[in-house]
Amino acid sequence: MDRSSARIIRDLRIGVDLGGSKIEAVALAPDGRETLRKRVLTPRGDYAGTLAAVTSLVAEIGPGNVGVGMPGTLSRLTGLVKNANSTWLIGRPLKEDLERALARPVRLENDANCFALSEAIDGAGAGARGVFGVILGTGVGGGIVVERQLLVGRNAIAGEWGHNPLPLPGPKDLPLPRCYCGRAGCIETYLSGPGLEREHRSLTGEERSAREVALADGEAMQRYVERLARALAGVVNVLDPDVIVLGGGLSNIDRLYRDVPQLWTRYIFSDHVTTRLLRNVHGDSSGVRGAAWLWNA
Repeated sequence: MDRSSARIIRDLRIGVDLGGSKIEAVALAPDGRETLRKRVLTPRGDYAGTLAAVTSLVAEIGPGNVGVGMPGTLSRLTGLVKNANSTWLIGRPLKEDLERALARPVRLENDANCFALSEAIDGAGAGARGVFGVILGTGVGGGIVVERQLLVGRNAIAGEWGHNPLPLPGPKDLPLPRCYCGRAGCIETYLSGPGLEREHRSLTGEERSAREVALADGEAMQRYVERLARALAGVVNVLDPDVIVLGGGLSNIDRLYRDVPQLWTRYIFSDHVTTRLLRNVHGDSSGVRGAAWLWNA
């Protein structure tokens, strides 16, 4: 092995996307080039099995700095996992256990934060000073990146816009749907895939997947677009980012990029809005790439 190859191995960034159905690992060279990718099924409900799966994937890749994107986040008070829809992780010392198993430092972040970081560094938001990354999928999450650095926040919840109330609810938004977090009327209950399916069901009595509802482009979809415009207008009013990047399964709906910027001007406190709404570049790979980029600094 020549000296340059040895340096690349030493400087590898290893990202792990710890999802509810799969665990994926990727190795990035210093220039962001992907050198290796591995994937296994997630041992659902099995914390010890999850630790073993992550450890095995990283061991296959070899030496390098390890970042992990996960559902939920680590409590600043206890260091334990909180707010994770992969419930077998909740209350566990995931960082401590991974560092012990891997015998190296590990950086952990919320998966939406990893998505935002990936798209800000070398994705749709590359070169922008402020990027807000949005996940529109089974759940709704977000992440904030300023000058290529994640903004995590005092309570490790920066960007969690999905659990803010939907702004300006009107008659069509009522009654406020209950959210798993214990509140009602959260943005997630309207803008997630299950939320879109629920809306279509309440209007038509038909059971359809979120993809089918989007393709049909009926009343449920029209409501979805308008609600997304309201919700993102709140983000622009508070953060005023250069770019908002959409990810998750619902980010593939073409009309969002045309219609939402036309509608959000009604709710944004400015006479002129230049914020760009963009589709992600890295797709499903953004989470795992962002985990690797946790070692950007």
